[in-house]
Amino acid sequence: MTSLRICLGLFWVLASLAWAEDDAVHRYLYLATPDGAQTESGSGQGLLVFDIDAGFKFVRRIPGLNLAGGARGLTGCRATHSLYYSTTSRRMGRFDLETDHVVWEQQYTGGCDRSSVMLDGSKVFAPTGWWEGSDNGGMVVIDGATGAELRRIKVGTGAHNSIVSLDGKRLYLGTTTTLTVFDAATERVIRTIPNVGEFGVFPYTIDHRQRYAFVCLGKHVGFDVVDLEQGRAIHRVLAGENPIEHRTHGAALTPDERELWISDQDGKQLFIFDATQMPPKPKGRVELSVTGHGWVNFSLDGKYAWCHTPDVFDAITKKQIAILRDENGKRVGSSKLIEVHLQRGKVVRMSSEFGLGRE
Repeated sequence: MTSLRICLGLFWVLASLAWAEDDAVHRYLYLATPDGAQTESGSGQGLLVFDIDAGFKFVRRIPGLNLAGGARGLTGCRATHSLYYSTTSRRMGRFDLETDHVVWEQQYTGGCDRSSVMLDGSKVFAPTGWWEGSDNGGMVVIDGATGAELRRIKVGTGAHNSIVSLDGKRLYLGTTTTLTVFDAATERVIRTIPNVGEFGVFPYTIDHRQRYAFVCLGKHVGFDVVDLEQGRAIHRVLAGENPIEHRTHGAALTPDERELWISDQDGKQLFIFDATQMPPKPKGRVELSVTGHGWVNFSLDGKYAWCHTPDVFDAITKKQIAILRDENGKRVGSSKLIEVHLQRGKVVRMSSEFGLGRE
């Protein structure tokens, strides 16, 4: 009887451990390759998955997505448990993370650059691309369920990066030295903010209260601070002891909004600023292993920083703690990255492609 009780007790302990493991939240980093904007550190075609909690160890490669020409954007929607990928060839697709299937994939009349999606997945907004220099530049509005093109919104030249705010109420679009703010539901323009970013159109990020946007400069390493309520740039901040005369491509707030990091891809470094002050003040920098397109973002818990190179950093100590490698051990880099949390095979949380402030 005693032996039976011991066996039963051991069974319930093991069963409890198994159930606890099944209930665990698993955090993964999804990376799209090839990157349509950089040839450095590519790894064939597909979505590569890395285990954040296992030192960013390679998990698997997901084939079947048409990324010919290279990925231009990767955005997610928790409500539809899907990733939406856009490519240089004016193509977008929707990949269901819970079924591992492509739901739809279509080619459009314009775009598709770094796209964004409504929180309920009802609409996808695809900028027509920084390469679109005509008056037709703007956004293609896509039905999130079917992939059908609904309409086109003309905004301006070089429509490049779009962001749907974390509360789902606002849609932001960057065009040539202009940031336009929309009501995401009605697609009505709320505010047009000119003369930002110095030259061209480049990445930006936004704090969670949507008070400020931090817009990368097109001729120097640095950024403009844009007051979104006033509708104008209020500060221009340059990186380095002396002006660095090439563009900036990548800006991200830490989730707690205490730091702003920007990418100097030509200089193979990320500059760090104290964002608790206005304007933000220089705080340090980290060195990157290779050049590339330029990008930067953070894990949702704020512990890790990743960018367009294979390097992963501890966001607190600023030390490199991992290198992204594919199934063959090759170093992998891309500026199209999304963090996904899965529990019992279901999506419970997702990050943004952009380094948005969260608190």
